[in-house]
Amino acid sequence: MGNHLKGSLDLLLMAVLRDGPAHGYAIITALRERSAGRFELAEGTIYPALHKLESAGLVSSSWDASGGRRRRVYALTADGRRAQEAEQKEWTGFALGVQAVVGWSA
Repeated sequence: MGNHLKGSLDLLLMAVLRDGPAHGYAIITALRERSAGRFELAEGTIYPALHKLESAGLVSSSWDASGGRRRRVYALTADGRRAQEAEQKEWTGFALGVQAVVGWSA
């Protein structure tokens, strides 16, 4: 699953953030819950990807101190929302092509 995940991590992160801003641990939890435990990612995996998305202007971040704990919160930018939608369409087409070739259906 690791090799497949590497190419899809940006899409997965943006898909979680599509639902609203979140801090790193909440993103990790959402990925684990939405994937029924298949994506159990470490902080060392998602933070570099989030920083890369931020450098590309697809994600923004800010500090939040609510709840008595200071943490960085990430949100999709307008460009990030468009990129997420485009990547999702591309990934869906790819997945349908793979399914057609291998003869597997969900």
